[in-house]
Amino acid sequence: MEVLVQESQLREAFVLVKRLFETWEAIMSRFRPNSELSRLNQAAGHPVVVSSLLFHVISEALEAARVTDGSFDPTLGLQLSALGYDRTWDAVLAHEPEAPHVAFSPSAAGWRKIHLSQRTHTVHCPPGMALDLGGIAKGMAVDAAIAQLQRVGLVPALVNAGGDLAVVGHPPDQGWPIAVGDPPGRRVILWHGALATSGIGRHRWRQGSQMRHHIVDPATGQSVENDVWRVTVAALTAKQAEVAAKVAFVRGPARGLRFLADLGLSGEIELKNGEVRTVGDWPSGQEDRSQ
Repeated sequence: MEVLVQESQLREAFVLVKRLFETWEAIMSRFRPNSELSRLNQAAGHPVVVSSLLFHVISEALEAARVTDGSFDPTLGLQLSALGYDRTWDAVLAHEPEAPHVAFSPSAAGWRKIHLSQRTHTVHCPPGMALDLGGIAKGMAVDAAIAQLQRVGLVPALVNAGGDLAVVGHPPDQGWPIAVGDPPGRRVILWHGALATSGIGRHRWRQGSQMRHHIVDPATGQSVENDVWRVTVAALTAKQAEVAAKVAFVRGPARGLRFLADLGLSGEIELKNGEVRTVGDWPSGQEDRSQ
């Protein structure tokens, strides 16, 4: 987590954002057995009353699945576990996951089978399903942190959570210079809104004889196999940028660029061969303006 504000505001801002992220992590983590999300997953097959925050994030995740026709799918928790991503990232790196003992299958549009009750904040997942809210929850937490800093007047501000970042205001006479690329090779200038990146440069591991990564194709239940190395997207919110980057990655270079263009978003797709393709008003020089 990274927070940038005026030096005199840094301590107060950092405490506020840290507390917010700790609350979200305690509720949303699928790696904590006592988190609210883990308890919900353990109760799959039964209706569960959840907190307003968890209900809100699940609702947003299902809406993202609906508008992307399942290219974004929050029901891939079991698939990620079967691929070996069943613990925190540091733990995955420390202990090479074993090959799965049994075959696993894709979720078959499992997100359509979740039933929500807005009146009672009840969530009913079918048996054998596990939600993974990691990406969208991270983006939404960044948006919530920015909103909180703005409410208490701690602006201009930038909040970054591992590739999902958002800003409010900007330093006098300049935007926020953001390093992009994998590894970062140039900068774009962000004036407002958010950026998110989905890529496989860091989150890769070996499971038996197979190389895995954390971006799962909902159609196969396997790590996505296409020519994309990284997608970075600019949007009004970190939630929107996160979802758009993930969907563009899953759909591949051509369909991913069309998807971003149809939404009117700017961004770039870096291929495994190093080629970079841009969409919208994304800068093409070494340093330029975005959003």
